[in-house]
Amino acid sequence: MAKYKYYDYSQSVLIPLQLEDQIIPGTLEFAIHTLVEERIDTSIFDEKYNNDETGRSAYDPKILLKIVLLAYSRGLNSSRKVEKACKENIAFMALSCGQRPDHSTIAAFVSCMKDEIVPLFRDVLLVCEEMNLLGGTMFALDGCKLPSNASKDWTGTIHDLQKKKDKIEQKVVQLVGDHVEEDRKGRDDEKDGGPSGKSNRKRQIERLKKKADRIEKFLKENGPKMGRGGKEIKSNVTDNESANMWTSHGVIQGYNGQALVDSEHQVIVHAEAFGEGQDSHHVPPMLDGAKENLKTVGHGEDYFAEKVLVADVSYHSTENLEKCQEERVDAYIPDTHFRKRDPRFATKDRWKPKRPKFLTLDDFRYNEATDEYLCPEGKRMKFSAKKIIMDGIIYRRYRSEEDACKGCEVKGRCIRGRDGKRRCLMVPIGILPGDVRKEMAEKIDSENARRIYNQRIAIVEPVFANIRHMKRLDRFTLRGKIKVNIQWMLYCMVHNIGKIMRYGFA
Repeated sequence: MAKYKYYDYSQSVLIPLQLEDQIIPGTLEFAIHTLVEERIDTSIFDEKYNNDETGRSAYDPKILLKIVLLAYSRGLNSSRKVEKACKENIAFMALSCGQRPDHSTIAAFVSCMKDEIVPLFRDVLLVCEEMNLLGGTMFALDGCKLPSNASKDWTGTIHDLQKKKDKIEQKVVQLVGDHVEEDRKGRDDEKDGGPSGKSNRKRQIERLKKKADRIEKFLKENGPKMGRGGKEIKSNVTDNESANMWTSHGVIQGYNGQALVDSEHQVIVHAEAFGEGQDSHHVPPMLDGAKENLKTVGHGEDYFAEKVLVADVSYHSTENLEKCQEERVDAYIPDTHFRKRDPRFATKDRWKPKRPKFLTLDDFRYNEATDEYLCPEGKRMKFSAKKIIMDGIIYRRYRSEEDACKGCEVKGRCIRGRDGKRRCLMVPIGILPGDVRKEMAEKIDSENARRIYNQRIAIVEPVFANIRHMKRLDRFTLRGKIKVNIQWMLYCMVHNIGKIMRYGFA
């Protein structure tokens, strides 16, 4: 007969446990505990409390900050899950010193850190500087687009939202009419299955009315949301500071989390979330924010002078490049066609030049003696104008005779417009001095520039991989730019604390 060890669930067990022993050196929780206790100034939270004489004692901000940082490092960004962890997980119990703040306390603590988040981030950055984790020679800038706590169904222009409200109201009128008609005929039981069908329709009407009232309230309080180009862009009823943006996974309603990363040990020197999908305006605020952060750790105003900055093609804009010139930054930000000009990609199908549908400059022969061009049909094109500037490029213009193209067999491939009467040939002869975009396009085509730019992926992409996949930040759980920015900076703080732990602080 089988023999098993005896067990009894009703028995009592006394386990001697010291919380401090559970915070083991070499772990992330130990690094968080040590930094918050010794290096991060949490006295900045004291002004929020006025309970020294009356009122209930509050949870110490040190305890709440430790809990939140550990939770974000483990992919817990729900305050209810954090509350549960403080009751069940020994690491959270140790950091909270046995205290159990509820989810509303944790959520309120994170949401109200508007004025404190930047000083906290700088305190961690100062430790990175003291540990020589900042190389200060090359930086990479990139963005991570994440969905926000807002639905795409509530997105549209003011006109679109008004139409949505009108359709909902029409549906309500229709449902109310059906409901009244059924009551009048007394066929509720047969058609809708008795009282349950009637109550379901009533609940549906109430839900639709709430939706219509919500849109109406939004339209009364908000006007059209204008983009940088002066045209209206889509608003969102749930979170109007978020943006409808394109990503590699489709269209999302969310925020663009930016990070400026030092190449030495991939430490984030500045982080900020923007409600804008395009990166063409993000270099100035990111450089200015990084300068302020680095100033607090002992560096001067000209810290970025002669430093290398790499960013992808989405940052190639006049505003961004002029900011780099102003700060004397050695920037490498390519244009969208730089791969097509790179000989290393000449054999790749994706970057092979497509066969032109129309005739190009190569199809015309130049006669240097007469300063004329001959078209493929042998028609002469005479010099017309010397200096025409378009998109920063200087051209010489040549034109055919007024009736020379009449009846030409290749006219459809030569003259683009349907009503065009003669061919006009624009020959580029140089770029306009001071055009930063064209100068950058020429700069990025050099072999040394390509070598430098190729380091971008190795610097910044692992940072986003760590935050998105290891820390499991797949969406922002808060609403509004201020709160989303707090959450983004907290995740970037956790990333930097991980670097501190890895290189020997703990």
